[in-house]
Amino acid sequence: MSNSRPRGRPLLRTSYAEDLALLDTPAKRWWTAALLVLALSLPFLLTDDLLQLLAVCCVAAIGAIGLGLVTGYAGQVSLGHAFFLGIGAYTAAGLSGDPDGRVIGLGVTDIALWLPAAGLVAALAGVLVAPLATRLRGLYLAIVTLGLVFIGQHVFNEWSALTGGAGVGRPAATLEFLGRPLAVTDAVATRDQKLYWLMLVLLLVFAVAARNLARSRIGRAFTAIRDRDIAAGVIGVNLPRYKTVAFAVSSFYAGCAGALLYTVTGFFDPGSFSLLLSVQYIAMVLIGGAGTISGAIAGAFFITLLPRLTRELQAWVPFVSTQPNEVPNVFQVETILYGVLIIVFLIFEPRGLFGLWIRARNYWKAWPFSY
Repeated sequence: MSNSRPRGRPLLRTSYAEDLALLDTPAKRWWTAALLVLALSLPFLLTDDLLQLLAVCCVAAIGAIGLGLVTGYAGQVSLGHAFFLGIGAYTAAGLSGDPDGRVIGLGVTDIALWLPAAGLVAALAGVLVAPLATRLRGLYLAIVTLGLVFIGQHVFNEWSALTGGAGVGRPAATLEFLGRPLAVTDAVATRDQKLYWLMLVLLLVFAVAARNLARSRIGRAFTAIRDRDIAAGVIGVNLPRYKTVAFAVSSFYAGCAGALLYTVTGFFDPGSFSLLLSVQYIAMVLIGGAGTISGAIAGAFFITLLPRLTRELQAWVPFVSTQPNEVPNVFQVETILYGVLIIVFLIFEPRGLFGLWIRARNYWKAWPFSY
């Protein structure tokens, strides 16, 4: 019997492979190819300062995907993402730092070594925290993970031999591959162009890996736990194992994102991993769309680009200051916007930006009919 699809039936599935395909329609394949071409060509169209901002967006999206796996897919509310980002950042910085410098450094400058190491150390921390997820859920789990942020801030502030101390900080991890510096300007491309391409490629790798995980048996177990964990346990889903896997994978992504996050600016301090950073990542997942990889990416870009937009407020609203010691200022407006946007999306569009895209797509597919 032939497996060829009948004409005029583009969404008809004739095999499990077609139903589980990553890009299961021609439209998705064409749009994905177009977006990739556009993303790869942006360094030739934008200035270096915008490319640097987009590189940060790509790294933030990696961390948001990790939080989306444990919160959006597995349903385990975590407010401690900044803690795992900090572990990854300091692991990478410690490994690649100068052995003769003022802070701990081992001189392992190759990104192929310190990036996986940062993710694995953060994943180990996630595994140690995971047993709490098997005993707690909902608000109780959120409060426990929130405590990790304050524990991390205390450790980072006090362990000055590694972190440089509060208000002092240390250099970020060194970007080298096989002994060749990646973040330098040469005849081929500028530093910011190379950074953007590197972060974009890493985002694609992490996004595809997360999407494949979500389509696998592990991803289906995550979804079952999120929707009804008691029923999932009854039908044979090993709750402790899969909750541990969810925290480990999420922490791995956070560790890698933390290792890369400050390589763009080149410097960071313990104050970078505050509660506000965790709130920003929660906002990325909720505003982008919980339980979707593309939603996490969209939310990360939206929240990361938001400060750039608020900096322009003074031109439109003169009483909003750009000085942090004056009230009101743009930094206060940013913090308020995070909360307002979360509330608005949860009330009016719980599926976030991804939900808005679904509405627009369905309207276009049904046009001119309203049903």
